[in-house]
Amino acid sequence: MTDVRLVRARHVLTCGPDGEVRDGAVAVAGTRIAAVGPFAALRAAHPAAPVVGDGTGILTPGLVSCHGHFSEALVSGMGETHTLWEWFQHVTGPLEPCVTREMALIGTLLRGAEMALSGVTTVADMMCIAPGPEPVTPGVVEGLERLGLRGDVSYGAADDPNPRPLEQVVAEHEALAAAAARSRRSRFRVGLATVPTSSDELIRATAALVAAHGRFHVHLNEVREEVTQSRITHGTTSIGLAARVGLLDAQVLAAHCVWLDDDDVALLQAHDVAVAHNPVSNMILASGVCPVPRLLREGVTVGLGVDGAASNDSQNMLETMKTAALLQRVHHLQARALTAHDVLHMATIGGARALGMADEIGSLEPGKAADLVLFPEHSPSLANIHDPYQKLVYCASVRDVAQVWVDGDPVVVDGGVVGVDIAALLPHSRELAVKLATDAGLDSALARVGADR
Repeated sequence: MTDVRLVRARHVLTCGPDGEVRDGAVAVAGTRIAAVGPFAALRAAHPAAPVVGDGTGILTPGLVSCHGHFSEALVSGMGETHTLWEWFQHVTGPLEPCVTREMALIGTLLRGAEMALSGVTTVADMMCIAPGPEPVTPGVVEGLERLGLRGDVSYGAADDPNPRPLEQVVAEHEALAAAAARSRRSRFRVGLATVPTSSDELIRATAALVAAHGRFHVHLNEVREEVTQSRITHGTTSIGLAARVGLLDAQVLAAHCVWLDDDDVALLQAHDVAVAHNPVSNMILASGVCPVPRLLREGVTVGLGVDGAASNDSQNMLETMKTAALLQRVHHLQARALTAHDVLHMATIGGARALGMADEIGSLEPGKAADLVLFPEHSPSLANIHDPYQKLVYCASVRDVAQVWVDGDPVVVDGGVVGVDIAALLPHSRELAVKLATDAGLDSALARVGADR
């Protein structure tokens, strides 16, 4: 192999069968990982190969964000005092009819760059907009393409609170599927915002699409009110309803799954449903605590998500990782509730499994895609590494992400995003953010809520 490059670190955390490789390296040939092992052995095998990394720090697989909404990219920092249903009424409900394809593109560039700078290489996004005559969601694919990120993209169809003709909903799915098919690194997944609030007509159409495409992304059992409403209206929880109408008979990615009973967990197990855990947004919106330790014990696949740019406000995966561990510890009053090792695996191979992509990404193994993140020891926060898992989950920040590769291509170099000039993007993003907030009436709606409190 003449085009081999070596990426070197003191701690290579493979998140695969090899575990941690000390003083190790990954040999990259084109878009693939050719070998993983001690640096001395790989250097002897490839004496002329260029080397990235000075032998310090930590090397990991690319991080996988399993759930988010680029539809919220331009309205972060709003609705702080809202719970989820209030937030639907005052933020996302007014927002959804006003998002344009250009807003989807610019928002994806901006927030996708934020993700990449925190080590994310694969993004599962659900674009929640009210469809119109021109498809909006392909803007997400275009943005991910320009950034070089890997995408698992869906349209979060809904007919409440912004009902639209079913043909427009289907057309939006089709436009997104076509855009993903033309892209290098994105693939399409059928989406549905929620099950109990969807009409029978929308559920039937969604089930037909899921049967055709085989992949499905949905919010399930996110808040107590949702579960209560579903029981009153349908006689079962959102998970029970989804199973009843055939929506779980696919490769399913279920966001949140906070309020679960024994029957819900049994259905997740029986249908091999993967859960996207979003600890920061669950805390911001006062939604509750996902029973992650129980799900892991019972064999349910769990990945991590940054959720929306407004429901989380940050798109920082490292922050999400630390929060995931701390939330379970304080909730269970148990220091062993979720370890740093658990969290890194959820952010890598767990996320890959949740997306049905574990054969391709999520661990550093020969034959897999060369999606890598290098954290050198160049800052006070990563100095003096004793346990690399704890150091990464509890100490690392975005300033420690030096290099990120997807398919062996650089996405972040020396702490800067390659695919987009952030400084040049900001003036236009500000204009679009003002237009979106104004068109949606968000400023006045939130002002009224503030005055009522």
